[in-house]
Amino acid sequence: MRLGLQPPAGRLITVGGTNGKGSTITLLHDVLRAAGGNPGLYTSPHLVHYNERIRIGDRPVADAALIRSFERVESARAGVPLTYFEFGTLAALACFAEAGADTWLLEVGLGGRLDAVNALAADVAVITTIGLDHQEWLGDSIESIAAEKAGILRAGSPALYGDAPVPAAILARAAEIGADLRVLGRDFGFTRDATGGWTWSWSWPGSGGVQRVDGLLAPRHWTPAQFRNATVALATLSRLTPPPELTAAFLNPVLLRSSPPGRFQVVRREHEWILDVAHNPQAAAVLREQLATLAPPTGGPGDVTVVLALLADKAIAGFVSELRHVGARWVIAGVDDPRASPEPLMRDALAAAGVTAVAWADTPAGAFERARQLTPAGVRSNRSAARA
Repeated sequence: MRLGLQPPAGRLITVGGTNGKGSTITLLHDVLRAAGGNPGLYTSPHLVHYNERIRIGDRPVADAALIRSFERVESARAGVPLTYFEFGTLAALACFAEAGADTWLLEVGLGGRLDAVNALAADVAVITTIGLDHQEWLGDSIESIAAEKAGILRAGSPALYGDAPVPAAILARAAEIGADLRVLGRDFGFTRDATGGWTWSWSWPGSGGVQRVDGLLAPRHWTPAQFRNATVALATLSRLTPPPELTAAFLNPVLLRSSPPGRFQVVRREHEWILDVAHNPQAAAVLREQLATLAPPTGGPGDVTVVLALLADKAIAGFVSELRHVGARWVIAGVDDPRASPEPLMRDALAAAGVTAVAWADTPAGAFERARQLTPAGVRSNRSAARA
């Protein structure tokens, strides 16, 4: 690599998967930071500022450091064409190196095998889930998508899969190259108790049998998907040398506060808003389950307003079908992007799912204002699920 970037030995973790990547890699970062480390975190996309993609320790990278890294990549590429994501990935790695990040955490942008972050060999590779998304790039079946995502596995290195069942393509790739694959439900897992707490358990070769951490806590809106994400994150941390402290006393404060923006993010103003970046049917199903964990609105189901924007290449009908019973009012937000879903396409998908109370706004800001107008004031649990 012309930039001469060298990750810290044994401390590069790559996280891929259809859903759950952001939550999993954020928890990895937050535990390592709480343990006194200086981890570098690279995620995508950003919500407001590009700097959000690159975190060193507790903060997004500063403008000056980001510009220095961009200039370094521009100089090193010597005319070699790079995509937007490739350029940004190299800049993130340069930021990590400059700041002395002691663990490099890389979130896959798309797929895995051909993704820019896969230019570096992961010391630990994580695949959270496999679902249907980006089919035009990854294939139109679970197995074809799994095969692409399994491209981040490395021979002889730990790998973890955080869902069940395990796609055959992941098992086949691990066997082919000799990756040390550990899977949820066989090698590690979780159990929940009646008080809302949970236990994480695992068994690695040489660990002396099943190990467990009891007394773990979780936010009340967690569903099985969030427990799976947390479980695979903790299992990943246990594979590091040395691992951070993995006791309930140490982990619980981190578990209760760790959450990336835009993942069931609650904003309380005149109404209560739930902001979520779900954009495929699998993620929509998780969002529906999370909404069900909240106290019922005082005015009944009709007091939930859904604000929605999706790109045209998403599985719109499947997404809407998962959320069709969430609320009686829907507001569709137009987005100034050539890939955005046009109004007729969105209305047809909603109508096919039996949703007819639909309003349209030309911009996301207009959609939020329209939702505010449509939702009765003073109802405690008005909730709007937004996809920007």
